Amino acid sequence: MDVTRRAFVGLAPAVGVALTAGASEIATPLRSASRVHALDGGIHAASADGRRDVELVAKEGWVDLAGSRGWLLAFNGQVPGPLIELAAGDDVRIRLTNQLAEPTNLHFHGLHVPPDGTADNIFLELSPGEAVTYAFRVPASHPAGLYWLHPHLHGLVARQVSLGLAAPVVIRGALDAVAEVAAAREQFLVLQDFELDRSGRPVDPGGRALMAGREGSIVTVSGQRRPAYTIERDGLLRLRLLNASVSRFYRLSLEGHPLHLIATDGGSLASPETLDELLLAPGERRDVLIQGSRDGGSYRLMNLPYNRGSAGMMMGGVVGADSPFELATVVYEGRAASPVDIPQVLGEVERLPAGPVSRTFVLSEAMGMMPGRGMGMRFLINGREFDHARTDARVRLGAVEDWEYVNTTGMDHPMHVHTNAFQRVGPDGQADPAWLDGVVVPARGRVRIRIRFTDFAGMTVQHCHILDHEDLGMMSTVLIEG
Repeated sequence: MDVTRRAFVGLAPAVGVALTAGASEIATPLRSASRVHALDGGIHAASADGRRDVELVAKEGWVDLAGSRGWLLAFNGQVPGPLIELAAGDDVRIRLTNQLAEPTNLHFHGLHVPPDGTADNIFLELSPGEAVTYAFRVPASHPAGLYWLHPHLHGLVARQVSLGLAAPVVIRGALDAVAEVAAAREQFLVLQDFELDRSGRPVDPGGRALMAGREGSIVTVSGQRRPAYTIERDGLLRLRLLNASVSRFYRLSLEGHPLHLIATDGGSLASPETLDELLLAPGERRDVLIQGSRDGGSYRLMNLPYNRGSAGMMMGGVVGADSPFELATVVYEGRAASPVDIPQVLGEVERLPAGPVSRTFVLSEAMGMMPGRGMGMRFLINGREFDHARTDARVRLGAVEDWEYVNTTGMDHPMHVHTNAFQRVGPDGQADPAWLDGVVVPARGRVRIRIRFTDFAGMTVQHCHILDHEDLGMMSTVLIEG
């Protein structure tokens, strides 16, 4: 359906009211108690008619945050927003009401759904006081995994996400049915950071912070500071990790325990990968299993220092090099009725074959005007700032392509592609069988990915997920032609 942004918004209130009548609410809050962040009732089956209806209200106001109050932007009055649980094949209706004093919209980060019409269309603009119903069907073949939604109105993305507008989305499937995974205690950890003054009001980050990518001094895990998660001796704990911060990288390590990685952005691995630490860039998601191998005690989930590059003298030098600090704790409580081991096999994962087309995207920076702030740094892809009216790349539906990102700047750029997941390509030319929708392109480095364009034609985008860099130009359009 060809719908202009204004015509679509004009239709929204009438459509939304019709869909809301008798709707079943499946947006589940992440509880505020420090030890409780799992879904109520465990795994929810799809509704009888395969339909999901959700009400979201974006509003500014006082929100409970980490045991205090913050003047933030929130979905349904909570930060992070409510957990939305879906199943492959569901017909989804998400009615967003904008009670902010500025325009907004939604992006369904990582979901493989249409990039236009009433689905994952980031070119829609919802004015203050308006409501719109996003409507799409989750493909029956959609992989299980952790995804999320957040605003994506160019120029306001970093501001709105940094002030709290983010909500996790989970799709259930085959990975959840693996016996050991099903037996694990499940917790959702949404990582966010904020910069508030003593009264709880947001602090303007300033031009230098925008150019480097803002990081807040208040770091929260599902709205809490240093929450505790329980694990049974001989049991498993499943941590579902989402980096919903604007710019901060999290380098995670759990005292006394390895992290058994079982899923990436786009779903399950074929078998677990055992890690001492895990790097989580902005926008990325990972699932890890923790085995209750200790006799008892409390163990800290640490964020270790990570230097994401040098922003140069104008932007304040090195960025992102924190001292270590505690994010959460894992506390032993009780013993499993019978020992549960780490699974050996999780499922089959396709490895993409090489395609005939290869493209190069050069990431660079240049001086330019920063809106409302005078001269500053702008960020470019192939020498150009984002322009929604320009088509930067044309690809064919069904094609497989190799893309190479070349980073000429002194900072890491985590590149995110909408609509279709991809795999990273190694030095041997083989794709790593792990599905991603974001990849870190290191400072002065290069990365190659392999991507297949399936199911949906339309205009989509790729961009740096340091969201200040996206707002300052580092985004480009990709037209998928059917």
